[in-house]
Amino acid sequence: MGSFSLMHWIVVLVVVILLFGAGRIPQAMGDLAKGMKSFKRGLSEDEPDQVTAKKLDSKPEEPRPPAA
Repeated sequence: MGSFSLMHWIVVLVVVILLFGAGRIPQAMGDLAKGMKSFKRGLSEDEPDQVTAKKLDSKPEEPRPPAA
């Protein structure tokens, strides 16, 4: 009762196509892909700032005297 059969998925697909039209589905998927790419690009741009901030906050290491 909790799982959907193949017939359920076919009915859902037909209803979606009737509501949105066959041309809007690829357009919506393209918009979704653009949004995901933009999100990933935004995440990758934030990482270098965090690395730079960590380098600026940390104190430089002082050289150790040679062991005798």
